[in-house]
Amino acid sequence: MKLKNDHYTYRVTWSDEDSEYVGLCAEFPSLSWLARNPEAALRGIRRVVAEVVADMKKRKEPIPEAVASRRYSGKFLVRVPPDIHRRLATEAAEAGVSLNRLASAKLTQ
Repeated sequence: MKLKNDHYTYRVTWSDEDSEYVGLCAEFPSLSWLARNPEAALRGIRRVVAEVVADMKKRKEPIPEAVASRRYSGKFLVRVPPDIHRRLATEAAEAGVSLNRLASAKLTQ
């Protein structure tokens, strides 16, 4: 079974525990597929996702939106301990930049 317009986020990685490749889908974290080679792991997880989406549609359940299709504002809140907040604010002041600019630069490193 194939999923039409499949824009989900897939990843294939090696599993030492299983001694096989494991296919994963970010939007369906409870699903996985084991295979002897990475190509088969990707085909397997894509097939499982297609089957789950078809079942969800039949049951009229909400279907997860693909990460790639979501709109992002560019804002998110991060809570840190007060001492780290102070240290970062000091570092930003010494560099002559805003705390936001400093944090953004650190996140992109």
